[in-house]
Formats: sequence, C-alpha cells, structure tokens
Amino acid sequence: MGMPRKLVNINAYADGQGFLGDIGEFEEPKLAIATDDWRGGGMLGPVKQDMGLEAQEATLTMGGHTAALIRKFGTTAIDGVQLRLVAAYRADDGSAAQAVEIYLGGRFSEIDLGKGKPGEGTEHKYTVPVAYYRRVVDGVVEVEIDMLNGVFIVDGIDRYAEIMAILLS
Repeated sequence: MGMPRKLVNINAYADGQGFLGDIGEFEEPKLAIATDDWRGGGMLGPVKQDMGLEAQEATLTMGGHTAALIRKFGTTAIDGVQLRLVAAYRADDGSAAQAVEIYLGGRFSEIDLGKGKPGEGTEHKYTVPVAYYRRVVDGVVEVEIDMLNGVFIVDGIDRYAEIMAILLS
C-alpha cells in the first residue's frame, strides 16, 4: 500500500532573493484548457473544443511585512518578477523526499496587506498573473508553459510545436 506525498516545507525566491521563514503559503496556478462548445449538424450534443490555455494565477502569502516584495509592485514588464518556489514532499513509507520547484514569470497585480493589530500575527497576500510557468520534479521538467512564446510542454512533448511551426514558417 502506498502513502501520499505530503508537503513538508517550502521556500520562496523572488528575483533570486530567498524568503525562508517568511513564506507561509503558496497557491500554484491551475492548469486549465480553454474550451468552447461546438455542436455541428448531425452531432448528438456539444463537445468542448480546445482553444488554448486559460489564464494562470498564483498567490504567495507571507507571514508579515516583506518590503522587498512590496517594492516589486508596479513593474511594467508582464514577466517582471521572477519567482521560484521550492517544496519538499515526503510520504511516510520510507521513500526519499521529493523536490518540487515551481518557476513563475509574472508581476504582482494585487498586494493585500490585510489587517494589522499590535501583538498579533499579520499576513500579506501577493497575487501573480502568470506569463511563464515551469514545474520541475526531482530535476525533471513536468510542465512548461510560456504564454508569450507559444511553448506548452507536458512530459517532454511540446503540445503547441506544430502550431508554432506553422506560424513561424
């Protein structure tokens, strides 16, 4: 019987600066195909047609005031903040821990500074619309999505290469 791998710990980096001890929570972007309903003549019902990918968004929650991140707000580059999240997952079955790295290119569209009360904990939440996403597990690229450059790789297969070859010919 197997045991699920559970998140043991995380660290966050923004433009190379580490935030070990500051990062409280991370929400990865959802991977979602954009679809459109199509029902042609003779079809019994509609099917969902692949129309590319849905927009991606991630969030970071820091355990308090993090001036270095607040200073990144308002960058005009769509991928002006480079984030790297490093996570350790482990199953309680004696197997080795697993390294998961998430690379994001985006910018902060919203910084929620929350409430502050003397003597109580605070949290700041950073929302990141994602232009670039890469998920690496134990050194193997599982998913890479580059919205600007038309890259959509899953398990080593570029699912958009054929389209880009047509567009660039």
